Amino acid sequence: MAVAVAVATAATGLAGTAFAGPSTGVERSAASATSTATVVVEAARTAAFAHASATGVSHGDELHAQDVLLDPEGARHVRFVRTHNGLPVLGGDLVVHLNRQLAYAGVTRAADHAVKPATTSAKLTAGQAAAKAAQAAKGDASSAQLVLDARDGAAALAYQVTVTDKGSASTVVVDAVTGKVRSNTPVADEFLSPKLIDTLRKRGETVDPATGTASDSAGLLGSGVSGATSYPATAHGTGKTLFVGNVGLTTTATSRGHYQLKDPSRYGTEIRDAKGKYTESFGAGTKFTNTTNVWGNGKTSSRASAAADAQYGVTKTLDFYKKTFNRKGIANNSKAARGMVHWGNKVGNAFWDPTCNCMLYGDGDGSVFKKPLVVLDVTGHELTHGVVEATAKLEPTFVDSDGNQYGEPGSLNESLADIFGSNVEFYAKNTKDTPDYLIGEKLGLAQKFLRRLDHPSLDKLEGTIDYWSSDTYYTEVHAGSGVSSHAYYLLAEGSGKKTIGTVNYNSPTYNGSTVKGIGRTKATAIFYRALTRYMVSTTDFHDARVATLKAAKDLYGATSTEYKTVDKAWAGVNVTAANTPAARH
Repeated sequence: MAVAVAVATAATGLAGTAFAGPSTGVERSAASATSTATVVVEAARTAAFAHASATGVSHGDELHAQDVLLDPEGARHVRFVRTHNGLPVLGGDLVVHLNRQLAYAGVTRAADHAVKPATTSAKLTAGQAAAKAAQAAKGDASSAQLVLDARDGAAALAYQVTVTDKGSASTVVVDAVTGKVRSNTPVADEFLSPKLIDTLRKRGETVDPATGTASDSAGLLGSGVSGATSYPATAHGTGKTLFVGNVGLTTTATSRGHYQLKDPSRYGTEIRDAKGKYTESFGAGTKFTNTTNVWGNGKTSSRASAAADAQYGVTKTLDFYKKTFNRKGIANNSKAARGMVHWGNKVGNAFWDPTCNCMLYGDGDGSVFKKPLVVLDVTGHELTHGVVEATAKLEPTFVDSDGNQYGEPGSLNESLADIFGSNVEFYAKNTKDTPDYLIGEKLGLAQKFLRRLDHPSLDKLEGTIDYWSSDTYYTEVHAGSGVSSHAYYLLAEGSGKKTIGTVNYNSPTYNGSTVKGIGRTKATAIFYRALTRYMVSTTDFHDARVATLKAAKDLYGATSTEYKTVDKAWAGVNVTAANTPAARH
């Protein structure tokens, strides 16, 4: 994930201001509540400075509101990013919690210290920092921006530089005094890690999922005929997808008998054709248009087939977040979710790209991966990275020279993407991609799935782990994701054997305890509320335990079965209050 800090220009311009609904943590956006939001933001800002010893804000800090949430039970939450003497602070994000009377009720903060750099005088020039960043990330560097890096125990003056190469981008942070590269983080979050791709190559495994074999799936299938009298108009078409058969797609009639793969009923959500370019500009993509309102032929011979899968996956993900939490778009700002298929030349991956605010899908590398990665749970997973980007901004702690990411916040990010990605499948209820707690089961891997939530260590490709230990900090993020994914499964479905649909599950616990699940609906509500209210960029697994306990208390009460089961589920993966590390990474 990118480490760049986006600073809101004004509290009253919060497009994503959201308000929790009745009793399930559902949010409703309220454009008419700007004045209310402004009052809450000012109260939270005032409280943050009044309780500086708890919040960590200090003289020279400015707090810039990113999100405001008003819960029906009365709590108010304001998410801030920070500048110090005008410089953006990496790791300076915090959420200030207020009660119904707007009195201070607590804080969730990324940095556990005040932002007081030892020096404010850079020894490196911006040009020197850009050159070091370009060398570290092996690409072309943009101009260097001075920031304060507060992510690792003390604030240091640093330069932040974006480095690009062949469609990929990294955010590099260079110490402005020593010249040391403090971090080098990919901007886009790829579905498949370099480590996994290397493992598949070493095994000689080819991933060539079956396509074009599914019959008609549920959904409104359009004839391509539009009875509109004015244009553009909403139309109903058919997607002949690679992986989920024929599906109904809402499209745009641009004129009589002419259609575009753009959904006006979902904020103008659209898929375009990158045509092999490594572009991160959605505007550079080619629009999908035709005269039949039928998209694809179920095979890769039609460029529109992958687009139909992508459009279906994106709209189902949007619908899941809207119907479940009343979240209006990925950033909760009623804006389109976008994507480009056929991205780059022989790219065997798919990812959410914050630079273009869109999904990018490669066609496969032609050797290990033979097909585009446009399956439903991949899209749900990657778009959830967009939701995390718009909320907690969970980031890996460090990245190795091959681009593999490490650290518990990054693992938690991957886990949330798996959790909500599987929920998108349950929401879609597509008979050609039956819902399950497996991730990537339609990719055609020899082990029949990429990851699974009930017993993560059954994934031998990535070496995913079931339980937390002190070594988890040094675990690649996709492998480390198993800790919180397993906790979620235990919370939702419980331990032991269980058959759901066509899949047999058998979830163990670290301490041999028995956990009785509270159901997927409640477990998902708890994890979503924890993400949006109580997680920040540095949240690790022990922090996530606390966040989900707070969310369960909000929704169901501190003496409820739901609250107690959250505690049991985390204990089941060896995350407890007693083993919280004294020195936190």
